[in-house]
Amino acid sequence: MSVSGTVDFFYKEALRLGYVARSAFKLLQIQKQHNLILPGASVLDLGCAPGAWLQVACQHLGPLEKGGSVVGVDVKKVKVPSAYCDARVRTISTNVLSLLRDQARNLSPEGKGFSVVLSDMCPSISGITTKDAALSFELGCQAFSLAIGKIDYLGEYDVPMYDDNGSGILRTGGNLVVKFLESEDAQGFGKSCKSNFSKVSWLRPKATRSSSREIYLICQGLRRSKF
Repeated sequence: MSVSGTVDFFYKEALRLGYVARSAFKLLQIQKQHNLILPGASVLDLGCAPGAWLQVACQHLGPLEKGGSVVGVDVKKVKVPSAYCDARVRTISTNVLSLLRDQARNLSPEGKGFSVVLSDMCPSISGITTKDAALSFELGCQAFSLAIGKIDYLGEYDVPMYDDNGSGILRTGGNLVVKFLESEDAQGFGKSCKSNFSKVSWLRPKATRSSSREIYLICQGLRRSKF
């Protein structure tokens, strides 16, 4: 099948199945391979527009009696999709880069944190490879900072990532997915995360366009370190 045919396939499948974007198939593949979202999970979706990951996350919460919640955050105002979503899904509009950990934790059930944090955030692509990678790296680092509370790794872009004002919002044993644009910094950062999680791996989902440099870092089983 041609590249354009592949793109058309996921786009058409999204329309046919009621997903608001083809990106739903990226999280569906991640979930199928890694089973990150369990029934009753509490999920934070950073960069949730247009809402496809909200749909997939809610699908895997199980029936209403299982409980659980999905909170989407985006700089844009995002309407919760009607398909696949129920009353357990809500969204807020704010800039993730200025979102404080305490504010994010207060979005979780009873303020106890999330069992899954997803970040599909991506900067506006300029076409300048190093610039785009740096901006993507900054967004990814913000997601990690919110999730685990402190990051020791600093890459060539010198993004500030150290913050010791409390622990992160991801519960012990929790799972984290973060999108990066491929770069040496992202690969190095992934290696540094192995001390915080039981399993760390990379995935380029099949629904990713061939022209895209995006790749997902999947971290499973958060271990609380003593900083």
